[in-house]
Amino acid sequence: MKNIVLYTFVLLLTACVGTQDSSPASVAKIVAESFYQGDEATLKKHTTPEGFASYSNVMKMFAKPKGSESNFKVIDEKIENDVAWIKYSTSYDKTPGIFKLVKVDGIWKATARSPKEKAPF
Repeated sequence: MKNIVLYTFVLLLTACVGTQDSSPASVAKIVAESFYQGDEATLKKHTTPEGFASYSNVMKMFAKPKGSESNFKVIDEKIENDVAWIKYSTSYDKTPGIFKLVKVDGIWKATARSPKEKAPF
């Protein structure tokens, strides 16, 4: 009986640790790829409600690339307290993009920028 409890605890701990990829750059990559592939479930999981509404509206206007690699590369990254900015490039766009991420309950999520908000790059 003790072994079952111990194995269950280890399994739960492993599952929780394995699902958290908490760096802003890794979240930005997930958001960019889910955006261009049209994966709304993944996009919603890694964005704030405002970010999801904004990205999903724009996502519907893009043709989804089939099976191509994103070649996601971080160009610059600025983190200050609970706000992170990621400047990135992908094979899907000719110009670099910028994500604003905020920490929500200890997890980085992409969010929408206000029209007058300036990125630090």
